[in-house]
Amino acid sequence: MEKREKKQVKNKKGGLRAQSQKIKASLLKSYYGNPTKDMKLVAITGTTGKTTVAHYVHEILKATGEQVAVFASDQPYKLGTLHKFLSDAWKAGANVVVVTVPAETLRDNVFYGLPVHIAAMTNFVTSSLKDMTAEEYLDSEKTLFNMKPGTVILNRDDMNYNVFEGFKGVKDTLSYGQTGKDIKILNSKLYAKGTEATLSMKSEIVSVATFVPGETAVSYMACAAAIASAMGVRSDLVVEGIAEYMPE
Repeated sequence: MEKREKKQVKNKKGGLRAQSQKIKASLLKSYYGNPTKDMKLVAITGTTGKTTVAHYVHEILKATGEQVAVFASDQPYKLGTLHKFLSDAWKAGANVVVVTVPAETLRDNVFYGLPVHIAAMTNFVTSSLKDMTAEEYLDSEKTLFNMKPGTVILNRDDMNYNVFEGFKGVKDTLSYGQTGKDIKILNSKLYAKGTEATLSMKSEIVSVATFVPGETAVSYMACAAAIASAMGVRSDLVVEGIAEYMPE
């Protein structure tokens, strides 16, 4: 009985905090003049690779001539941090913003009320979880895909793909990977200081290369290519943008 009462108190506190966060989000959105009304928001989530994909997309969009801003962090961030970044990006003339979205940030309703143009997921690797259970992580991730993004992009090779395959974008839904339907990984080569891969993009065969080493880089390049494809970017600019990213 005592345990049940404690759980009810905890749930009540959690519900009050969530409501408080939503109110703060609405106030900050209004305070900064609702900058996302004039910008496309690309949100990238997943346990690993978020920042790499964000930087790929940033370089790809720069190659197209877009005015693009990027906020890439694997660490959770607060409401004020995000809304200040969006305001600064808008003032700088950005028409696209690329943002990484940690699950903890989603859990805290930091993205509440924002229009998401593209929501993309890299992967779900349980061994990478630190402060959340697998169930808590999945519940948080679903928050993003329930926000009615214009386009949803999923990793079809991910072992938890079946958990997310029911989520659809308002306009389009794409998948990538060796089993991807839209961006398909045909082959890859791994080197000490980089990675190459051959992708099929809308029936076009494209060779991409990055200075990021490791097998996971292949999937990250495919994810970035899927995001670029959803935004109508030419394949040669995808190749150029991915090659331009120099990891620190």
